[in-house]
Amino acid sequence: MDLKTVIRTIPDHPKPGIMFRDITTLLTDARGFRRAVDELVQPLAGAKIDKVAGIEARGFILGGAIAHQLSVGFVPVRKKGKLPSETITEAYALEYGVDEIEIHVDAVEKGEKILLVDDLIATGGTAGAAIKLLERAGGEVVLCSFVVDLPDLGGAEKLRALGKTVTSLVSFEGE
Repeated sequence: MDLKTVIRTIPDHPKPGIMFRDITTLLTDARGFRRAVDELVQPLAGAKIDKVAGIEARGFILGGAIAHQLSVGFVPVRKKGKLPSETITEAYALEYGVDEIEIHVDAVEKGEKILLVDDLIATGGTAGAAIKLLERAGGEVVLCSFVVDLPDLGGAEKLRALGKTVTSLVSFEGE
């Protein structure tokens, strides 16, 4: 199965000229979803992973399934103000402004090996902020995994420049 065939493309969303890669169609396809999770887990064979961190919101779905398969804990990386207990925050630049993400202060223990998961890597802003946040909390992000890479936007390369290993299942060039 080619996973690209179960990822919907929505032209001009959220603004003209953008080709939005929607993985909700992948998630509703039982075989596609299972294959995506299996392929995201496969590179971890023999690796020591203590926790999976998923970026809100589709990263929660993928990350939860991967954490379950690896029998490890899950860390939700959420938008500011969504977590109920004490948090640490990391700001990052958007095209027009700044946003912030958070984790609970007790979500990661010093030295834990972490897999960071999200549905898509574009410019790398959110993922880069998540790495900084998780590592400030004491963890070590050992792998960043995505279903979709948009290589023309340079996000995966930005993460590699931080010394991170980055994997993706499909790539959409020229986006």
